[in-house]
Amino acid sequence: MNDGKSANGRSQISRRHFVTSAAALAGAALPGAAFAQSALDGLLAAPSRGGWNDQFDTRGASSHDVTSYQPIFSQNTVMAMQGAINSYNQIVMSGGWPMVPEQGTMKLGVQGPAVQALRERLAISGDLPRSAGNGQAYDSYVEGAVRRFQARHGLPADGVVAEHSFAALNVPANIRLGQLQTNISRVQAVQPASGRSVTVNIPAAFVEAVENGRVVQRHTVVVGKVDRQTPILDSRITNLNLNPYWHAPASIVRKDIIPLMRNDPTYLERNEIYIYASDGSVIPPETIDWNTEEAVRYLFRQEPGRNNAMSSVRINFPNPHAVFMHDTPQQSTFSQLMRFESSGCVRIQNVRDLIVWIARDTGWDRARIEQQIASRQRQDIDLANPIPLHFSYITAWATDPTVVQFRDDIYHRDGSQQLAMSDAAPAAYQPGEQAYADLPF
Repeated sequence: MNDGKSANGRSQISRRHFVTSAAALAGAALPGAAFAQSALDGLLAAPSRGGWNDQFDTRGASSHDVTSYQPIFSQNTVMAMQGAINSYNQIVMSGGWPMVPEQGTMKLGVQGPAVQALRERLAISGDLPRSAGNGQAYDSYVEGAVRRFQARHGLPADGVVAEHSFAALNVPANIRLGQLQTNISRVQAVQPASGRSVTVNIPAAFVEAVENGRVVQRHTVVVGKVDRQTPILDSRITNLNLNPYWHAPASIVRKDIIPLMRNDPTYLERNEIYIYASDGSVIPPETIDWNTEEAVRYLFRQEPGRNNAMSSVRINFPNPHAVFMHDTPQQSTFSQLMRFESSGCVRIQNVRDLIVWIARDTGWDRARIEQQIASRQRQDIDLANPIPLHFSYITAWATDPTVVQFRDDIYHRDGSQQLAMSDAAPAAYQPGEQAYADLPF
């Protein structure tokens, strides 16, 4: 954990290793039809795929009243953000909100002055109705307000105030106002596409599939580490690779594979990664001196299959950063609160629901896609009409002026240390570096 102090003197709080299934923003679109083919049964039930019962987050809108079918990039979002900026400006001009004393975990049944401060804090931000009173009891009204606040800040909505909730609660109102002002310009800079489009919001760690101005799927994702950041970019999805090969860039070989092989000489064999010389011949791993950088001269290719770093599919789009979106064999990472674990690529939970939507006009339906994946044979699907794609960095947005979403400034781009509650300092980002293919672990 970083020992540096934030602007208000409070130690920065790490959320990187806090793991909970409640953190997932709800992974996928509506469940597809059940298929009778017995050949698909094992594949559809496989845990590496993600669950058919994972809920698309807008379907839970009634629970905390903060979810929406409205895309981040839309004129309605801009208007809602403008309204939220006006509201937060009034809050700042009125003196902001009180700090909530960090005097241990607060939950249902607790009483004391700290609860009264919490009530006032939640009432000012619109999470707790004024009609709920301002006493010192942590009652069901406070619990519901805390759940709403947590949902707006990308926290597990468990209704319990502990260190991560305290950290979000005690960001001053003027800093939140500045965060909104910074991000409205980012939202305004992207022209919403007509028809279909896909948006990745890096700090929120989710992807939206948008059609005719409405979110039809929203998926939890894992994006780049602080020192291997997912880049901001605009492109178009051009094709899909089912059962793809994975080729390790030289930087991954240098930074990751060489150290792994020094510690475990069986690593490549166990993960079905083969080494090729420029003439196409296979190089035995034991002939390479792993105490040098000799291995960087060769091509490293992982075979399709369950151990493949991209698992069942890779989604391709032209870009200079060697990044792509893909499946992953590491499904457990989607339940982490801090989903910044990749080498720059975007891993997508329940990615097959997304690719069925992407491939809709190609003649490849869900049954055909699942059968091809089950075969473990490589297959490319080209799109006649490429789909616009945006990788964005939005840490604050609003679906209406009273529903304002905030996320950690994981890459330290918003200008305030209090908004970046990660435990790692930002690294210099090299846009052209070929270091963004994920490792298979």
